[in-house]
Amino acid sequence: MERNTIRLWQLRQKEVINICDCKRLGCVADVEINCQTGCVEALIVPGPGKICGFLGRDMEYVIPWQCVEQIGRDIILVKVDIEKVYIKCEY
Repeated sequence: MERNTIRLWQLRQKEVINICDCKRLGCVADVEINCQTGCVEALIVPGPGKICGFLGRDMEYVIPWQCVEQIGRDIILVKVDIEKVYIKCEY
C-alpha cells in the first residue's frame, strides 16, 4: 500500500522552483498550518539575504498550498506571482 504523505523534514530538503519564470526560490524552511483543520496552508521559503546573502533576511516567500503544482523527488514546482508572495517577515 502506497501512502500519499510527506514529512516536514522531507519538504525541507526540496528546492522550490516557480514554473512561471523558472526561478529558483530556495528550500522550504517552514510551513503554515491551519490549527482548526490541520491542513497545510502555505510553504515558507526564506528570501535572499540582505547584502550578498549575509546579515540575515527580512523578506520571505509565503506560497499558498493551492499554488503547489507538483512535489517531486528533489524539487517542488509552484505557480506563483512572485510579487504577491514575497512579503516582509512577521517575526
